[in-house]
Amino acid sequence: MRRRTLVALIAAALVAASCVALERGGNPYYDPAKPHHTSTGFRNNYTQIEGGGFWKWQWQRWTGPRAAPPPGGWAIPVTAAHVAFLAANREATTVTWIGHATLLVQVAGRNLLTDPQFSDRASPVTFAGPARLQPPAIAIDALPRIHAVLISHNHYDHLDLPSLERLARQPGGPPAFFVPLGLKAWFRRQGLPDPVELDWWDARDAGGVEVHAVPVQHWSARTPLDRNRTLWCGYVVRAPGFSLAFLGDTGYSPDFAEIGRRFPGLDLALIPIVAYEPRWFMHRQHVDPAEAVAIHRDLGARASIGVHWGTFPLSDEPMDEPPRALARAVRASGLPAASVTTMAIGETRTLPTRSRDAGPVS
Repeated sequence: MRRRTLVALIAAALVAASCVALERGGNPYYDPAKPHHTSTGFRNNYTQIEGGGFWKWQWQRWTGPRAAPPPGGWAIPVTAAHVAFLAANREATTVTWIGHATLLVQVAGRNLLTDPQFSDRASPVTFAGPARLQPPAIAIDALPRIHAVLISHNHYDHLDLPSLERLARQPGGPPAFFVPLGLKAWFRRQGLPDPVELDWWDARDAGGVEVHAVPVQHWSARTPLDRNRTLWCGYVVRAPGFSLAFLGDTGYSPDFAEIGRRFPGLDLALIPIVAYEPRWFMHRQHVDPAEAVAIHRDLGARASIGVHWGTFPLSDEPMDEPPRALARAVRASGLPAASVTTMAIGETRTLPTRSRDAGPVS
């Protein structure tokens, strides 16, 4: 049992890649006029996230008491997905939570997928690392044809090679893949179609839908040797009558007030609310539910949904605690209860649209 735990610990270390990286070579995207660029990679706008502390946390988990799942397991809400409706839908604007940070967004007749992760583990290996506790609400082969995939960063719970390979083979041809700077080389090494690379504040068209990359506070790595060699980001999606922000993975920072200033009137924000304990280690890289509410305010979003929870055990809070903590934080903020909510895995929400917005503020 100890040996298996040790193997899992090593795999988790590779997933997190939180040891000090041995950076090699230069950054081919380096622009000295951009403060988040460095000669060897990228950095956050406000707070840098160092690798130290990971092994201290793992030692605490190894030697200290660990909270066990309650009898009957964690209370993760799950509902049957409306697969037939989603396949036929061409008009309604919808969001469906498939699990973790994977969401299907249908807007302006386009099907967008965020951070597709359909594998059993979020890990570089199949025998160890964080195991999925809830299956994807929709099997990858049952998805409607995906037109665009938005990838926020290269951690294994957000950038999953088997999922991307299957999407690239979907009937009708592969989707357009949107990624932060530096991931095109990885896509080519895997034999995947070339993605559209974006720097913070870059924008591209996705068939009548605007995709804007925006800054978030996080980091990147696939191995212990490539920390922050590729960029990380969130996205703002703008379509006729509807706009949303998908934030991927992030700590709290002033970036969100700037996003709100540049994109006033966001209709929806998809905000991560998991992996926040222990706070001494996680606070720079993962928001807690109270900070998620602060992000909602900073963005000026009309509504927000807490996602990125209930699927992979990545940290020390109980798996079903984030939505309860989010509800408490919303009450404490004085906001209406319906302004920041969570969904059941598999749930689809049909969203109201408005007249077309003006473009982003420069």
